[in-house]
Amino acid sequence: MSRATLGIALIGAGFIAGFHLAGIRDCGRAAQVRLVAARSRHKAQALAQAWGIETATDDWRDALSRPDIDAVIIATPDHTHEAIACEFAKAGKAVLLQKPMAGSVAACRRIIDTAQAAGIDLQVSFMHRHFEEVIKARQCLEDGLIGRIHSVRIRNATPGPNWGDWFFDPQQVGNGVIDQLGVHGIDLVQHLLGPIETVSARTATLLPQRPLADGRIVAVNTIDTALASYAFDRGRILASHEMSMIEAQGCDRFRLELYGDKGVMWLRTERGLLAIWAPHQYGSTWHVPQLTNAPLGARQHGRWIAALQGEMKPENTAHEALAGMQVVEAIQRSAGHSSATVSVAR
Repeated sequence: MSRATLGIALIGAGFIAGFHLAGIRDCGRAAQVRLVAARSRHKAQALAQAWGIETATDDWRDALSRPDIDAVIIATPDHTHEAIACEFAKAGKAVLLQKPMAGSVAACRRIIDTAQAAGIDLQVSFMHRHFEEVIKARQCLEDGLIGRIHSVRIRNATPGPNWGDWFFDPQQVGNGVIDQLGVHGIDLVQHLLGPIETVSARTATLLPQRPLADGRIVAVNTIDTALASYAFDRGRILASHEMSMIEAQGCDRFRLELYGDKGVMWLRTERGLLAIWAPHQYGSTWHVPQLTNAPLGARQHGRWIAALQGEMKPENTAHEALAGMQVVEAIQRSAGHSSATVSVAR
């Protein structure tokens, strides 16, 4: 895109909107959010006023024909992603789509096909891979610092959302906690270790009713707990993945433990954002590297905008999100067959 300042529309004014707005503000790139759309005009106007955005609307279609908008961030409920993303792709706008990309493999493929036919850049927002500790950990893995990885543990756990009832409706969030939290962990381990090849899993709804912040008690008709085991590299790497949105405390976005034949790396644990035990390199004590303290979201959004402006190669997050949804569907297949081990369909 040749425009000096990239024009952006934000579709959705919910919990995650502030992350995207702050990331654009802090990334140091020539980009401006010019429109925010939400189902509630009041919420759109409040967000626009707080962030100095010129246009607020309750109809996302208002952004389709605006020539000063080059790209959109879609941060709406999961079940709306496909329709909105496809319309913006057809309108020639680049798309950054909040995870999960969609509720099924088939829907992900339709979005990708539409974007490819329109010739637009399509990305999916996986914030955790851009965290400083993850970037450092990936470099350490590439350098062989802890040797050959043989086992992994990842946790994605929170108390769960209490600001909306749509999270607990299977028509809107078909895979429950796996869509809302688990896809983060799936993306992270595949980003670091390569494709998950087989899955064995159990899922459950352990809290059938939930109180919301507005005082309502709502029925939970989606999965709130999932436990999965993964195999990578023809079974030479095994991983356990715990997903929960009913924990009183949860973890700090994620907890990741990587065990190799020469050492160990822990991310976001009681030892800090990144701790490395590699006695051949650091002796018999844990090493806690100094990390850059970049604002949350700045690296991710700066990377996206730089690619749109032709300064960097675009990422491949859409196809990686599709690969993640293939794992999600394998979890559901396994859970439906008494934890049977199933292959991930590619």
